[in-house]
Amino acid sequence: MSSYFVYLIVTKKNNKTISYVGYTSNIIKRLIDHNSSKGAKATRGKQWEYAYLKRYNFKSDAMKGEFKLKKNYNLRNKIKSNFFKDE
Repeated sequence: MSSYFVYLIVTKKNNKTISYVGYTSNIIKRLIDHNSSKGAKATRGKQWEYAYLKRYNFKSDAMKGEFKLKKNYNLRNKIKSNFFKDE
């Protein structure tokens, strides 16, 4: 059985934290793609790090989880601030 992951990646640009939410079945390859400008157009040209990962057993559940995280700006901001709080 395949696993699917919902992820939130972050980067800094001009002292501002930028995030991107997605889902994938290959979490290692996906970050490599984003960091080599082969990922989503919005992520090109930046270096990203995972700030959040959640594993799902079914693609449909991962897609629902991705949608929820994309729309939940409070949770996204909390994840981002916790990720960079030690800087």
